[in-house]
Order: sequence, then C-alpha cells, then structure tokens
Amino acid sequence: MAGIPVPRVIILELVLLAILQAGACAGAGDATGANLGVSGRSAFGSITRRALLECRDPNPYLNLMLDTAGPLASVQTVVATVSGVLRPSSRDWIGVFSEATHNYSDCLANKALYLQTGDFSSLPLLCDYPLKFKFLSDDPGYINCSNKTCVTDSCSVRTCSGSLAFRLVNIRTAVTFVFFGGGLVTPCILKIAPPLSFARPGAPLYGHLSLKDSSGTSMVVTWISNDNATQNVEYDGRSSTSEITTFQKEDMCGSPATDFGWHTPGYMHHATMTSLSPGKSFSYRYGSEKVGWSKLKNFTTPPGEGSNSASFIVFGDMGKAERDNSLEHYIQPGALQVIDSLANQTVDTIFHIGDISYATGFLAEWDHFLEMIEPVASRIPYMTAIGNHERDHPGSGSKYNSTDSGGECGVPYRSYFPMPAQGIDKPWYSIELGPVHLTVISTEHDWTPNSEQYSWMEHNLASVNRTHTPWLVFVGHRPMYSTQGGLLSKILPAIDPDFVEAVEPLLVSSKVDLALWGHVHNYERTCAVNQSRCVQVPAKDDTGVDVYVSNGSAPIHAVVGMAGFSLDLFPANWSSWSMVRVSEFGYSRVSADKNELLFEYIIAKDGAKADQFKILKNINP
Repeated sequence: MAGIPVPRVIILELVLLAILQAGACAGAGDATGANLGVSGRSAFGSITRRALLECRDPNPYLNLMLDTAGPLASVQTVVATVSGVLRPSSRDWIGVFSEATHNYSDCLANKALYLQTGDFSSLPLLCDYPLKFKFLSDDPGYINCSNKTCVTDSCSVRTCSGSLAFRLVNIRTAVTFVFFGGGLVTPCILKIAPPLSFARPGAPLYGHLSLKDSSGTSMVVTWISNDNATQNVEYDGRSSTSEITTFQKEDMCGSPATDFGWHTPGYMHHATMTSLSPGKSFSYRYGSEKVGWSKLKNFTTPPGEGSNSASFIVFGDMGKAERDNSLEHYIQPGALQVIDSLANQTVDTIFHIGDISYATGFLAEWDHFLEMIEPVASRIPYMTAIGNHERDHPGSGSKYNSTDSGGECGVPYRSYFPMPAQGIDKPWYSIELGPVHLTVISTEHDWTPNSEQYSWMEHNLASVNRTHTPWLVFVGHRPMYSTQGGLLSKILPAIDPDFVEAVEPLLVSSKVDLALWGHVHNYERTCAVNQSRCVQVPAKDDTGVDVYVSNGSAPIHAVVGMAGFSLDLFPANWSSWSMVRVSEFGYSRVSADKNELLFEYIIAKDGAKADQFKILKNINP
C-alpha cells in the first residue's frame, strides 16, 4: 500500500535525536567498558551527514572473528563471533555491508526516508544501509555472559562472547562485517572485520522464467551476472545468446535509490528459448565458459493456443524475508512461508501482481528476492504486474505521487522482469493460457478515459475471441473493492473511487468473468458486483462450494494480497458485496477448462483451502 508524507512529529523527533547525539552516547559501545567521545561536527552542523561517533580508548580485549577468510560461495553461511566483551549490551549489533558502497557515518534524516517508503520499523540511521544486521542478544548466552573467558593470568578480568550466523548471497561485491555498540540510533563502531569476497562475482545467478507470448512455443530466461559479455542459454541441444540490460544510479528518480540505498545491479541477461512444443518438459542451463554455468534446470511449457485447460497461481504483495532471521529494511513476515509452499506446485504459470520485492530503493534487496524465488521461478514462468512499491514517485509520471518506490520508478522492475509489455514504462500486457485470456494492467499509470492505457484496455478486451478463450480475467494491483476500517483506511484508503468510476464500466461491458487484485494484505471475495451492488450471489453445490454462473452481468472480484506483507485485519462490519474475508498468508490457484473455472485460496502453512468457488459457463449450477 502507499507510503505517507513524513509527519511533523517525526521531524521533531529527528531534531531531538540530533541533540542527543551532539552531547553524548550514553551506553553506546558498552562492550568496550570505556567512556565514549564525539568525533566530528555538531549534529546541527550537518543533520543529514555527520561523522560517526567513535569509541575512544576501546577495550583491548575486544575482537571480531569470522569463521572463514573467503572467498565465499554464491550462497554461504558465515558465523561472526565477538569476544573479549567486558559489559554486554542489548544495544550491541553486527551489520553486514557492501564493500562497494559502505559509509559508516550516521545520517539521522534517513529515518524520514525510510518512512517515505512505508517502512515504520526501527532501522540503523547510517548513511549506507547494511545488507542485513542482527543484535548480539540473538545469541542467548551473550547478555548473561554464559561464555566467560579469563584474559589475565590471575583471571581477574573475564570477558564475554557471542556468535551470530549470517546467510549471505552473491551480490557481486565484497562484504564487510562491522560490530556496533549504541543501538540503531546512536551507533558506535567497535570492530571491523576484513572484507570477504565472493569466489565468482561474475557467476550467472538467480535465473527466472517468463512468457513472451501465448503460443507455448517459447520461454524467456533472465539471469544476473557481473559480466557484461554475452552469455547463452543451452536447451534441447540448442543455444540462444543473451541480450544484456542494466541500469545506473542516474536512472533512478529519487532517494534512497540515488544515494544510501544504491547498489550496483550487475547485468541482466535475457535469452529466449524458441521452437518449443506446448505442454512439454525441457532442461536448460545458462551462463558461459568464461563465467561458468548454472545447474541444470527443468520447466514445462504452458498449453498452446486453443488448448482446453490451464492452471495458474496468483498472489500479490509477497516481498522477502531472510532465512537466517536477520533484520533488514522492509521484511515481509509471510514471504518465506508462501514461496516455500509453492515448491512442489505444478501449474502453467505464476502471476505476482504488484509489490514484488519491496526493495523500494535498497537495490541489493532485489538480489535477496531473486535468490528467494529462484527455486520456483526457474521452473515455472513467473509473470508480474507492477505495483506502487515498484513505480510510484513524485514527478516521475506515475499516476500517484507517493514515494512508495523509494526512487526506483519502475526501472529495476522492468529490468528484472521483462514482460510482453507495450513499451518502456508501459507495463500493461495480455497473455492467454489455454481457455483463459488475462488482461494485465498498471494501476500506477494513467488509466483515465482517453489515456494510452485506457485505449489499449478497450481494444484488448474487445479483441478477445470468447470461443477460443471463453474466460476473461482482469488483473491489476490496486483493487476496486476491499473492506477496510479504522483510522488507517481514512489515511490510506485502498480504493480510488476515480479508478472504479473510470474502469469498472469497461469490465462490465466487456463481460469480464473475474478481476484479481493485490495491494490490500488479506484475502477477500465478492459477489458478482457492479457499482457496489450484487448482481449475482453464488449458490451452493452438493459439496458446499459456492457456484456462480457466468452470464456477463458483472465480474467477481478477489483481493489476493496475502502473500507476505504483514496482514491487514478486517473491521467488524462489511458491505453486502463481501462474501468471504480471511487474513492468513497464502496464495490462490485457478484451474479452468472451457466450461468451468475453479478458484482456490490455499493457506501456506498447512495447505488448507480457506476458500473455493466455481464459475460455470452456460451450465446451470
């Protein structure tokens, strides 16, 4: 959902923080057992960039050790051990930084920039954001000093230690571990470990598939490498050469993407496997002799045009989380649960409909997200729709002037996920899977009548051959219908009435069967609805499943934004058009032949079906 302008109270809080830091760092760096001084200018001299508080007369016993000197594998767990600590503090923490961009100075105003992306969690106020971090208190023996060590012959001085494990993925640049005292607001550097490099910075990484068209005879694979020479995908005894794209800091449109969130993205390689057969399995690998090859991977092409059946998974707002329980900007608590639940799914395609990684200007987090989805997205085409957290930024041409993209403005999104769109920054498209036609729009670009996107929507919906593809599914990020309550719904309403007024008549006149949305972080299903009135209420079949009859009167809407972001709860009251409401992490699965469409909402943690309904074509329920 959308970010909000930084409230006046936050600005006042930043000033107070500056006053506190200008005078003292009480308790910061307790691990040293020494007094601390302030180095550099006053906080009021430069509120956005100040010299970091330095630990004066540091503890002579203090040490930070890593269990490896590198080089690192593309995915490797590193254990960092702090020893020689005199007074353990709950505010002691370890951060992992990219050596390419590290800047350990503290930047108080970064709190405002975090808030602009919609992230309200406690984060380090540094000029360069760590890739990930943990508090030493995560080691249960650190605070109570259960691991005492004598450091003098008489054992008159005993010190404490603690260890933390960090799972690192290949970001193509060296990484550095830094031990801080003083918490996240008044951090003080205690120790810095030597940087660790990755053994293969140019390795082909994080391959994921997408569809180029509806034929079932081609498949696009995209991967990342630090090497800008062409590479290849090898498949079925053939080879296809990659096209290469990348982006620079200058392509971003605002902070944090243009400053403390920037990380070099490497090069995106896109190669198309052609002359495939629909509904058949293939093996492939990507890379080159120079940089090496990926492991052999497998996929099955979707059904071709005219096929009688298809299946796909659809969800929104997944984002990412760290498997080692590290903290980072914008963690989505259900992301791992949902992506892991898809590991054994067999469907033709996946649709992730907006708010993809929630990197929002912290570019290294795209690598974390791509690594997370790779086991699934390398075997099932991973199609996407753009959301506010990929595109929106003031003055950038987005429909909404929020700062939700963190200055990305859709550039990383279209670089990592090459959809069959209408052009640069025109991310709307359609695709057909057997008997289903999906029209995928951008709610973040102009959708008003007479806009380019609206004209495309009109033409696309009118051109559907309902004999070959009887099911018409409309897909976007921001919903037309959602039950909200409380103060938040007044500050950040999920529904734009102008969008409903402009586009809903088009859905009705085009006889759309089903409309799918994200943005709101729960699951909700409506009746067949038009202008907030139920046109058709489902009946129950013999097994208790809700059944609709597709008669072209109005579409059924489903919000499926429950794939990772912290869930939104429902108010005690709701409108008559709302049939089912559930706040559980999960995904939805659609299976269709030419006469029946089955929709299932599946809970990620146990595979239970929290909702299911059918739509029938020309058949009485």
